[in-house]
Amino acid sequence: MGPEAAKLIGAGIACIALAGAGVGIGNIFGNYLSGALRNPSAAQGQFGNALLGFALAEATGLFGLVMAFIILFAF
Repeated sequence: MGPEAAKLIGAGIACIALAGAGVGIGNIFGNYLSGALRNPSAAQGQFGNALLGFALAEATGLFGLVMAFIILFAF
């Protein structure tokens, strides 16, 4: 296996973080919706927490994508 193949494999492995981010975002909003349907009066107060969780989960996925680009184009 040459260095070019190892670089492509490493970038592909780094992109696994995007799948984890998708699962995390779905979990966050699914649980928010479930909680909002159970207690609609508390839903507005928890919406900010749901957005914060979304932002953190999305940032994790973007860090994985940036690492993949660094592996592909910097080395």
